[in-house]
Amino acid sequence: SWVSSPAGETWNPFKLQYQLRNVRERIAKALVEKGILTTEKQNFLLFDMTTHPVSNATEKQRLVKKLQESMLERWVNDPHRMDRRTLALLVLAHSSDVLENVFANLADDKYDVAMNRTKDLLDMDPEVEAAKTRSAEMIWAVLAAFNKS
Repeated sequence: SWVSSPAGETWNPFKLQYQLRNVRERIAKALVEKGILTTEKQNFLLFDMTTHPVSNATEKQRLVKKLQESMLERWVNDPHRMDRRTLALLVLAHSSDVLENVFANLADDKYDVAMNRTKDLLDMDPEVEAAKTRSAEMIWAVLAAFNKS
């Protein structure tokens, strides 16, 4: 029941929802270190808040295009045959509520196709999908944790 991550941390999949609290901050820090995001302080009336605006629009466009192509031109209709990084990116975009922005600049018919395929994929039962052979168990566990919260 314990999974060891490449960073040497040990995760209990049954307590994943508790361990995802600081993931956003850790991802933002890593993206700042890679030069994709920057760190700024913004004043919101009574308090200052750290924000992370995009500093590398080219990388953002590359990821948007990758997701669009995976849902349209390179659609495989089987999540177990999808590129695992693309599947993880799709789950994280959905969980961050930015998935509609990814498909916003598509023509209406392509937007509908991409959103329907994405909805079908994300509506699958994560427990059933994780139990299948050649599955990405951790990606499905993350989706299950985000679906419960």
